[in-house]
Amino acid sequence: MTEFRIIEEPEQLTAGIRRQVRTTELPAFFDDAFHEVFEALREAGVAPAGAPYARYRGPVGETVDVEAGFPVLEAFSGGEIAGGALPAGRAVEAVHTGSYDALHETYEAIETWLGEKGLTASAEMWEIYESGPESDPDPATWRTRVVWPVSGT
Repeated sequence: MTEFRIIEEPEQLTAGIRRQVRTTELPAFFDDAFHEVFEALREAGVAPAGAPYARYRGPVGETVDVEAGFPVLEAFSGGEIAGGALPAGRAVEAVHTGSYDALHETYEAIETWLGEKGLTASAEMWEIYESGPESDPDPATWRTRVVWPVSGT
C-alpha cells in the first residue's frame, strides 16, 4: 500500500524539453529527452542536481503536455532545452514502487485519498524517477516519487 503525505515542496530549478506527446509514445519521448538534456548539461559542464523528472501539465489523455529533464542548481537553457522550475507549494507526495505500467493505480489512490481529505488536486503534477531501468532491470525495485500540488483544508 502506498502511503501519502502532505509536504511543502521547495521550488526546484530545472532544465527540460516540453512537448505535446501521444500517451503511447511517452517511453520513447522520455528516453530521448533525458538523453538530450543530460548531454546538453554535460557539454556545458553542469551536473544534474538530482534524479530525472517528468512534469505533466493538465490531464493525461490520448495526448499529454509533458516536460522531461533534470533538476539543476542554476538557471540553464540552450537549444531545445528550456530552463524552468518545479513550483514551490503544498502538495501530496506518494512513492510508487514497481513498474511504470502500474503508476495509474497510485494516481487513482491519490485521487481517492484527496477526496477523503477534502483537498483539490492541481491541474499539473510531476514524477521523480528515483530508481528505474537505468539502475536496475527489475521493475519491482523501481521507485517513482509522485508530487501533486493541492489546495483546500
